[in-house]
Amino acid sequence: MRGLKDQCVIVTGGGGGIGSATSIRLAEEGAKVAVFDMNLAAAEVVAEKIRSSGGSAQAFQCDITDRAQVDAAVAKAEAGLGPVHGLVNNAGWDVFKPFLKTVPEEWQKLIDINLVGALHMLHAVLPGMVERKQGRIVNVASDAARGGSSGEAVYAACKGGLVALAKTLAREHARHGITVNVVCPGPTDTALLASVAEGARDPAKLVEAFRSAIPLGRIGQPEDLAGIIAFFSSDDADFITGQVISVSGGLTMHG
Repeated sequence: MRGLKDQCVIVTGGGGGIGSATSIRLAEEGAKVAVFDMNLAAAEVVAEKIRSSGGSAQAFQCDITDRAQVDAAVAKAEAGLGPVHGLVNNAGWDVFKPFLKTVPEEWQKLIDINLVGALHMLHAVLPGMVERKQGRIVNVASDAARGGSSGEAVYAACKGGLVALAKTLAREHARHGITVNVVCPGPTDTALLASVAEGARDPAKLVEAFRSAIPLGRIGQPEDLAGIIAFFSSDDADFITGQVISVSGGLTMHG
């Protein structure tokens, strides 16, 4: 893909399933990847895997809910890998419960990680992108934001916020040469899906229900997301902004 070679791209939640697959794919396309994760050991594993394959990556411990940590990690990433060209807001967390069984403490954690964390990252990297008049931003939301999802009310609300946020920033920063797009995963084989399933009455039955509802007949894999995220981060998507695409095996088919 064009325009990624030697460009610094930050991936939040880079030590997890979709984050690690995305980090590896971006490195394969020539990007210098800043792997951000609360779990530094997990981020280091991904960065080392990239380096051992001849790519460029560094791991950074970062709690995206803490603005001071975000600013410090972004500064370190730029010092080590160069100005931030791309940001993939991928980090997320969920709890699977009917809304009336949730409590305000859970709402706050969901909002802090899934929405406020992305706001912190955007507020930290956008000034540099505006100054350079170049940037690629991808928010990883969820199909729960587009069609709703029983047991994920607050999570869906946060992911819906990421969609609206991306569209607004796409309008505000188009004149600066910055594109902002959204990728919405459907059910994907990650630790997050496993934790969601554990909250269900019958985890195996829930996962099977997801699988049987997907026209392509399988649960998504992290690698299924990595290609479209890399595409939106590249110059091949130079004339695409403010768009939302589902990667769900056909479970959702939005116009």
